[in-house]
Amino acid sequence: MPGVTMIDQSQARASLPAFRRSVSRPAALRWFALQRPAPRWPAMRGPLAAAAMAALLAACSSTSGGVSSTPTAPPQRGSRIPAVRQPSHTARNPSIQTIPGVEGVIGSNEGQLVRMFGQPRLNVWEGDARKLQFTGNACLLDIFLYPSTSSKEPVATYIDARRSSDGQDVDRAACIAALRKP
Repeated sequence: MPGVTMIDQSQARASLPAFRRSVSRPAALRWFALQRPAPRWPAMRGPLAAAAMAALLAACSSTSGGVSSTPTAPPQRGSRIPAVRQPSHTARNPSIQTIPGVEGVIGSNEGQLVRMFGQPRLNVWEGDARKLQFTGNACLLDIFLYPSTSSKEPVATYIDARRSSDGQDVDRAACIAALRKP
């Protein structure tokens, strides 16, 4: 072909990077690149890293905590450790509710109450006290059990009854009669 020089592929590849370098950016892009402020992050990275490191080191070397780094002297030989008096357990009998109609329930243990009313809806321990809650359509029955000096097993000492619908107090004996299993 006239006017066209033929080059092989190796010459074409070698000349390609030179060609790309010779192409310049449009003038508008060069102007924009010159007008843009230089990013501040690289310049601020060093001071920020130094401040963060100083804060971490200050937190690690704080001595205001409750742990002392200096060892205490061991007790001297022959020194006596004062005897510690054990607290005396002064169990006292709980006051027992005495109202008509609750005689069969007051003084009963958990097993007897389960036989009377079935499985409780709630069985809550608070220290050595216990609360069993039995429910029915008519009422809720809360029975509080406390240990006594004569028995380690808690027994029923107090009863509270209320309506299931609105929580108003109801007659305890009537609620016991309504919830008692036949």
